[in-house]
Formats: sequence, C-alpha cells, structure tokens
Amino acid sequence: MKEALSPQNIRNNIRHGKHDGNTSGYANGFVQGNIVILPKEWANDFLLFCQRNPKPCPLIGMSSEPGDFLLTEMGQDVDIRSDVPQYRIFKDGLLTEEVKDITTYWRDDLVTFVLGCSFSFEEPLIADGIEIRNITENKNVPMYKTNIACKSAGRFSGNMVVSMRPMVVADVIRAIQICTRFPSVHGAPVHFGAPEEIGIENINVTDFGDSVTIKPGEIPVFWACGVTPQVALEQAKPPFCITHSPGCMLVTDIPNSKLSIM
Repeated sequence: MKEALSPQNIRNNIRHGKHDGNTSGYANGFVQGNIVILPKEWANDFLLFCQRNPKPCPLIGMSSEPGDFLLTEMGQDVDIRSDVPQYRIFKDGLLTEEVKDITTYWRDDLVTFVLGCSFSFEEPLIADGIEIRNITENKNVPMYKTNIACKSAGRFSGNMVVSMRPMVVADVIRAIQICTRFPSVHGAPVHFGAPEEIGIENINVTDFGDSVTIKPGEIPVFWACGVTPQVALEQAKPPFCITHSPGCMLVTDIPNSKLSIM
C-alpha cells in the first residue's frame, strides 16, 4: 500500500498540486469515488441511468443543489472543483482536455454525482492475502470497453467498462465472496476467464489505465467500472460535462465498512 495519509491529507495534497496521479492503494479503509458533473437539465436522465445500472454506476452521493461544489456528505471540506487529481472536460461528447482544477469551469447549473469505486474493495482483498497486481507494480488499474450492454435511461446508453485484476482460480473464488459484500463499490466480478467473450480482443492493450503482468496460471478477473459513464457521455453528447480522469478518484471520509454488507 501507499503512504498512510488520512483522506483529508490526500485531498489537501491534491488541492495544492502535490499529487496528480491515480489513487489506487491510497486512503486505506476509506471509500473512493468516480465523478460525473452535468448541467441540471441532464441530471435526471443520468440519475435514472445510475439507478438502472447499479453495478457500473453505484451512486453513493450527489450535490445537494445545482451549483453546490462543497460535498459535505463525502467528507470534511470536500471541494469538488479541486480535490480530484485530474479531470476530463467533455463538450458535445468529445474529450477536449484534461485539467487539475475545474474552478474556472464551474457553473451555477452543475450537478455532481459520486459513484463507488473498485479501489475500495482492493483493501479487503489484500487483507485476505490476494495480490492486487496494479498496486504491486505501482500502476493504474487496467480498464477495458466491453460488449456488455447497459440499460438505457433517457438520453444515456452504452456498454459497460470493466477493470481487471489477474488472479489464480482459488483467489477468484475468494474475491467473489469478499466483493459481494461491497455492492456500493461494484460488488462481485462480472466476468472472469476468456476476455474475448466480453469483447476484449487483446488483454495487453487497455482502453484506460495501464496493462499489468498476467503470470502463468492466472486468469483475468473483471469488475464493472465507474468509467462506464464516460462511454455513455460520449454517446449522449451533452453540451458540457466533467468527469474524473480514469484512476484519479475523489478520496472521501466514508469508511469502507459503512458500505459493506456483513
């Protein structure tokens, strides 16, 4: 695991430009969140998309009012404009740039959604003795587009994005048991074994994140991923929206234990 800092200290480092990379392995014990920020006239459709697709889009929080950039339910002094390592700016469905702060882009009509992230269940997997290769190799988790269709909602539709962690078969069984307890951070894997069955042609070529080593005797294990909304946004083409950059999450003050089912 990475340096043991509190969630507030991590956010402070991010806010002041001292951390601008992925957050996998940070904030041991605390929930991390994917971010989607949309104009209010698009918010209801996206909320319905999350409700219909809880595996890739497990909603754990949202802004109380349009234009509210302080997410008090997510933690102390959480400012969504500055507390994510990197953001993506989309215009008419096209990615136009990646930035480290969105204060100058902020508008009074923007609504923020926070979705659970798989980084939160990496901790209990590691505690059970299961190696998480992206953490071992100090990389961002591998992510892939798939042929698994999401349920449409209003203007939003698209296929699921998945994250991947290689494991031996015995660890896959244990990972399913552990992750089932965490439905708010994607829950159990959606597929394991043959990647081509879910539309992944080359496991060594990622759509997001970094490729990791798959050792002899290991199989790829796939979880629903919170980058899924970015594919839906590209298809829906809202005039303006903001997301986190893949792997660069909002670190919250919410303990993982609050989202687990024991």
